[in-house]
Amino acid sequence: MSHKIKLVVNGRAVSREVDADRLLVQLLRDDLALTGTHVGCDTAQCGACTVHVDGCAVKACSMLAVQADGASITTIEGLAANDGTLHPMQAAFKECHGLQCGFCTPGMVMSAVDLVQHHDCASEAAIRAGLEGNLCRCTGYQNIVRAVQAGAQAMKGV
Repeated sequence: MSHKIKLVVNGRAVSREVDADRLLVQLLRDDLALTGTHVGCDTAQCGACTVHVDGCAVKACSMLAVQADGASITTIEGLAANDGTLHPMQAAFKECHGLQCGFCTPGMVMSAVDLVQHHDCASEAAIRAGLEGNLCRCTGYQNIVRAVQAGAQAMKGV
């Protein structure tokens, strides 16, 4: 059975017919060609598929597309400004070398933005705890933590 859904993705109105069992990550990647949202584990363990739904971080592999009906979705592609200027957190990941292979990076950046916007991230321990649902198999996390600290300062204008 299919359902008609309407949502806003990266500031653009989208209307689609989707099967009831279609995942949000499938809608974003396959139907809308927003491939920055990665599929890593399909079980909400790795965080590579993290997007913002109505301003909050959500793992898109664990949400049905029909659940997003009426929502505003931001993917990694929608985080930068229209002129291509990187979001402060994206810029911090670049400057602080908070990535290696880059597979986890989109989800990590989206989670980091949510962490800064909605939670305490004043200490290294708070950042590590806040990113606990995102796995990186390459970096050892130290540069990711530094990137989140720098991104947080830039986002808060410090």
